[in-house]
Amino acid sequence: MRLPSWTTYTPILAAVMLVLTWGRYPGPVVLVLVAVLLMGAVVSAVHHAEVVAHKVGEPFGSLLLAVAVTIIEVGLIVTLMVTSKGDTSGLARDTVFAAVMITINGIMGLSLLVSARRHRMAVFNPEGTASALTTVIILATICLVLPTFTTSESGPEYSGTQLAFVAVASLVLYGMFVVTQTGEYRDFFLPVGRDGVTLDQDGDGHADPPSRRTTLTSLALLVVSLVSVVGLAKVESPSIEDAVDAVGFPNAVVGVVIALLVLAPESIAAVRAAARERVQVSLNLALGSAMASIGLTIPAIAIASIWLDGPLALGLDSVQIVMLFMTVIVSILTVLPGRSKPLQGGVHLVLLAAFVFLTIAP
Repeated sequence: MRLPSWTTYTPILAAVMLVLTWGRYPGPVVLVLVAVLLMGAVVSAVHHAEVVAHKVGEPFGSLLLAVAVTIIEVGLIVTLMVTSKGDTSGLARDTVFAAVMITINGIMGLSLLVSARRHRMAVFNPEGTASALTTVIILATICLVLPTFTTSESGPEYSGTQLAFVAVASLVLYGMFVVTQTGEYRDFFLPVGRDGVTLDQDGDGHADPPSRRTTLTSLALLVVSLVSVVGLAKVESPSIEDAVDAVGFPNAVVGVVIALLVLAPESIAAVRAAARERVQVSLNLALGSAMASIGLTIPAIAIASIWLDGPLALGLDSVQIVMLFMTVIVSILTVLPGRSKPLQGGVHLVLLAAFVFLTIAP
């Protein structure tokens, strides 16, 4: 009889730890154990996401993980906005913007660098990738840039009517992309070889897809892992906020930390796919996560703001807008050729480093 692997036990242990520590302020020893289980849950989530993706094929596997992580991200943001003692008016903006920068410059950049270094050139479908990038650019502009310049409210905020319009427009645009990605044009989002021909849909090119029972088990454990990741991150968040305050970092750093924790499963999955020369899968994960983070998170926060106290600041400041503009230009130049050298990946990673540094030292 084959015994379950540690990726089966870890999500369950993490969920038990979450139940035992939720709503409490554990000591240093327990916080270390929470951190260990948090990282274990991250790796487990990657494993089970890859099992499900192997069964359903691309691009559905990437879409599943992106949406699942984003739904959990919304829960974490709302929970922190309700329970945090500090100013949380810009938490949603900071987290969503950090997610965009991490996915486009971090996940995409690292995936391109890994694949190009290992296989000389990273190859992907520019038509599908460009469609995803275009959607991300429009979502980021209407949700994060325009609030800085509108005049109905005094700060970087939308009025109630404007926020309702943007929420509906974001959902419509995201829905249109999902229909495009999974419908008639799904071939544009499948991995391709150096000759431009679509690769086979088996996870490694040889292994048979998992059974229905295995897939359903992995799907359940994926949900448990994701909930545990975000829940344990919430348990760790008071100590993170205290550490940020102690060293004198801006509140925006909390948003960066949240985004890093939530996006860790997708980051690992994307790099693994890139190492197997499935760069399109990596780009689907990166851009799909950025798109879902804006297109689903902002509408959800807009609805939650009806019951939340205080303003909802969505507009980026001038430095953040410049960083977003540079990211857009570099991403367009990266995507259009349909292949990438290691340099392109390195450029994206430098942009991510600049974003993190300027967040810490604005």
